[in-house]
Amino acid sequence: MNQPDLGLKITELRQQKGFTQEKLAEYCEVSTRTIQRIESGDVEPRSFTRNSLSNILEFDLGKENTNNQSLWLALLHMSSVVCIVFIPLLLWSWKKDQSYKIDQQGREVLNFQITIMLVLFAVILLLIIAPSVFLMVQGLDRDPGTLLGNLFTVLPPLPILFLAIFTSYQAVVNTVRALSEKPIHYPLSIPFVK
Repeated sequence: MNQPDLGLKITELRQQKGFTQEKLAEYCEVSTRTIQRIESGDVEPRSFTRNSLSNILEFDLGKENTNNQSLWLALLHMSSVVCIVFIPLLLWSWKKDQSYKIDQQGREVLNFQITIMLVLFAVILLLIIAPSVFLMVQGLDRDPGTLLGNLFTVLPPLPILFLAIFTSYQAVVNTVRALSEKPIHYPLSIPFVK
């Protein structure tokens, strides 16, 4: 992993462990200023420091494997089209240790996918409950050919179609943004995976 991604990853791991920069410097037997400069991306750590950081933070901070990183990012983002959480989860868990970008963007994709799946379940549940409530209110002996009854046969596919279009659009836009080195953004996603 190279700078500035290395510094960002070290900062993230240090905070997850609850270490201060001073405590991490003490464990690595380097100065606090060295840790500050590594985290800010100003310097590359020497091999001894990199190994110490890897051991203390329990993460392999060796050279990042960026072979085919663009391909994996594209696959990760385009997996959102399928709307099955398992596919991006599998890709992310397989490649997250090889690239900081894949790790960060994989979390974004997973959060978006989980949110969309929850919305999809809610929509399906509403589409099952709404016609049942309508039939109970109308009574079973009434003519089912009323205008409102016809709407319940036409409307159910619309929210699902809207979700499919929205998910596909976000996947394509974020794939293009990731490949052109621009920041990605998935609106409405709840941060389940941090």
